[in-house]
Amino acid sequence: MQLYPAIDIKDGKCVRLKQGDFSRQTVFYDDPVGQAKKWEDAGATYIHIVDLDGARGTSNNFEAIRQIAKTVSAKIQTGGGIRTLADVEAKIELGISRVIIGTAAIENPEMVAEAFSKFGDKIAVGVDAVNGMVAVHGWETTSETTALDLCLKMKSLGVKTIIYTDISRDGMMTGPNIEATKHLIDQTGLDIIASGGVSCMEDLQRVSEINAEGVIIGKALYENAIDLKEAIVEFQN
Repeated sequence: MQLYPAIDIKDGKCVRLKQGDFSRQTVFYDDPVGQAKKWEDAGATYIHIVDLDGARGTSNNFEAIRQIAKTVSAKIQTGGGIRTLADVEAKIELGISRVIIGTAAIENPEMVAEAFSKFGDKIAVGVDAVNGMVAVHGWETTSETTALDLCLKMKSLGVKTIIYTDISRDGMMTGPNIEATKHLIDQTGLDIIASGGVSCMEDLQRVSEINAEGVIIGKALYENAIDLKEAIVEFQN
């Protein structure tokens, strides 16, 4: 199972939100590049970066992401504000290993198909759900599409990797939604990366038992509830 320590960037700083609510944020570090280096030094081989401003349509974090890509040798997956093929290409030109498409998967699936045709497994789709329904535009709007339906649609376009986030769990340290994540794994056969709510080593054990491709760890790392080095030794293969 791949472990993905998370860096969420807002206004150039590392922050964590609660349930995707921009009014409930905590700034943990002013330096995303330094944070990425810290995760790499702890053994991270893949880092998950979210451009929160980009997700809302107004990003000024491109330079921070570029500097992270230049500084660390760990692979990087990043999402937030990826709306066009040009957005995808710009990230891949930085050396990003995997670009995560979110809102556009609902609003412009043709772009996803084009991106996958051009870049293959460098493309993943972020499926962020509230009560099973996909949320878009920085989680501020809920669509009428179920998480399962979107996953199956993306599979039909060739996409193999899904980052599934239960928004109600995100940043809350209440444990991931194991049942919903397992349902997607079982029903789609896709590589599902679990996200949202991981709070302790026991949560990582539970995710590993449902054959998830990986798991994103955010707030639990920043609040020292999980030691990344220890978790990598225990769970990463």
